[in-house]
Amino acid sequence: MLLVAASAHALTAEEAKAIASGDTEARVAALNKAVATADDKTSAFIQAMADDAVKFTEDKVFVMKDDKGYDPVTGAQLKVPDTAEDVVNNNMMRGAFDAAQSVLKLVNSKDEAVRLAAANALLKDPDESRIPMVEKALSVETNANIKAKLELVRAASLLNSTDKAKRIMAAGVLAESKSPDTKLLLNERLTEETEPDVKAALQKAIAGIDGALVWGDRINAVFSGISLGSVLLLAALGLAITYGLMGVINMAHGELMMIGAYATYVMQGLFQKYLPESAFGLYLVAAIPVAFLASALVGAVLERGVIRFLYGRPLETLLATWGISLMLQQLVRSLFGAQNVGVENPGWMSGGFTMLSNVTLPWNRICIIIFAVLVLLAMGWLIGRTRLGLFVRGVTQNRPIASCMGVNTARVDTYAFALGSGIAGLAGCALSQIGNVGPDLGQSYIVDSFMVVVMGGVGQLAGTVYAAMGLGILNKFIEGWAGAVLAKIAVLIFIIIFIQKRPQGIFAMKGRSAEA
Repeated sequence: MLLVAASAHALTAEEAKAIASGDTEARVAALNKAVATADDKTSAFIQAMADDAVKFTEDKVFVMKDDKGYDPVTGAQLKVPDTAEDVVNNNMMRGAFDAAQSVLKLVNSKDEAVRLAAANALLKDPDESRIPMVEKALSVETNANIKAKLELVRAASLLNSTDKAKRIMAAGVLAESKSPDTKLLLNERLTEETEPDVKAALQKAIAGIDGALVWGDRINAVFSGISLGSVLLLAALGLAITYGLMGVINMAHGELMMIGAYATYVMQGLFQKYLPESAFGLYLVAAIPVAFLASALVGAVLERGVIRFLYGRPLETLLATWGISLMLQQLVRSLFGAQNVGVENPGWMSGGFTMLSNVTLPWNRICIIIFAVLVLLAMGWLIGRTRLGLFVRGVTQNRPIASCMGVNTARVDTYAFALGSGIAGLAGCALSQIGNVGPDLGQSYIVDSFMVVVMGGVGQLAGTVYAAMGLGILNKFIEGWAGAVLAKIAVLIFIIIFIQKRPQGIFAMKGRSAEA
């Protein structure tokens, strides 16, 4: 226990009676005074009060347990007279109990997370009468972050002080926090303040916080846009091959992403069932190659069984792959059910990085951005630096000449389509960490993926990157002031106008393939 023994004293019958009966303000004052020097019996009595497990008469207070009464001071069992009344706690009293329990957690708990949560709870409901309690918690606190939070609690509690100088000082301290919570407290005080110099101090503090929060909002919008752009990039990279390089309109691309997500779900189940709990965090690492191979295998079968007979016939390809997408959705429903399944984040992807008071970057989003960059680099190296990439580019630019030079074009088509499908599986693996995994997962991204590829320029990886990031950031900035629905509409209108003005996309294809 972190409680300082010298500062504690035993609960007295008079204190118990003052907390249990009387007018609300007197009860709150008695509660705050008792908590400032609370012992274990005081803590137990406060908990009983919060649980509505206390009765009282004119001269006695009874803590009720299993229909029996006990003395809150000695713990001895007492006979409860029929005239004993139930303690009635209004909202103000319950708020005081919550604050008192938060202080007790700050003083008694060894868990820093519990103490930090208690300090945050006090900051949301500050009161000058609780300053002795806060001072008590400050005297025993060792964590610097929690101590700083308690300093804010003390300053916030002084905002309603009768001393004008204390209110001005409190405004200055709270201005340093740059937090939305403290801004709310300052605004609430500003509506009640009558002293001109205190009003000026409050307004200055609010203006300073606003300046910091604006930058936080901008950072949040940019990060959210990059995060959305990385998701769109992962979803569109596979299409950059199957549609951009091969000219195949694959309406089953979303379902290939779905297969990657369900492969991740299966790997999670295997780790939970057959491996120790300590190894669970590695399931996602194992799921990456499994998701790639599962989707790549389905893509290879799709290309060899259907697509190879439809090259050069885009309408038939579109209809065939749309039908296949429906079949894959129904297959997943038959195997896993129609409801969404849960995929947990590994422990190392939980939580986030706090940059500013109003900016917390989730680790799962950061990991997906890094993952998207790695997949992009790997794909660029494969297409630009390997023999397979050379064959894919050669077949794409001039199939007859590539065939005459000994390239097995049918095999290259299968490899390329399987590669694009495997990348879609990687996208599904990433999406499983930030959203629901269900039979309809791919439908949310198929249209956006096609828009990214077309806007970036058919067959251009660099254009795909620019389009994905540009659309993601643009969508989030518009969403900030117009809402999600209007943002989607605005982005769609922008893409339509852009393609009308520049149908070849951001980066036009060059060379003989473009002239053809």
